[in-house]
Amino acid sequence: MSNPCLTCGACCAHFRVSFFWGECQSAGGTVPDEKVISISPTYVAMQGTTEKPARCSCLMGNVGEGVRCTMYEQRSSTCRDFEASWEFGQKNPHCDQARAAHGLPPIDPPLEPNLSPDKVA
Repeated sequence: MSNPCLTCGACCAHFRVSFFWGECQSAGGTVPDEKVISISPTYVAMQGTTEKPARCSCLMGNVGEGVRCTMYEQRSSTCRDFEASWEFGQKNPHCDQARAAHGLPPIDPPLEPNLSPDKVA
């Protein structure tokens, strides 16, 4: 199964992406300082995600068609921890919410290879 995130990007264009400022490069983290804005004394957010409509400044491409993160290897824990529905066998309602906000259907669960209509579970 190919990564559904590469044709989606809805989460990057729907939610505020905030995280502890210690993840920024100036504090020894990986997130480039110039890609964030301060939202409190201890938290920052990715540029473009603090207002509606939100869209992370690092999202390249068209939501629902083809996208990529221009700083994927340097992304925050918030981004690293976000899972597409069914990525690890469970539905993620936040993924479905972001997709719905962009007119995209929820991701279908994977087919069970050992089940077929002619087999009784």
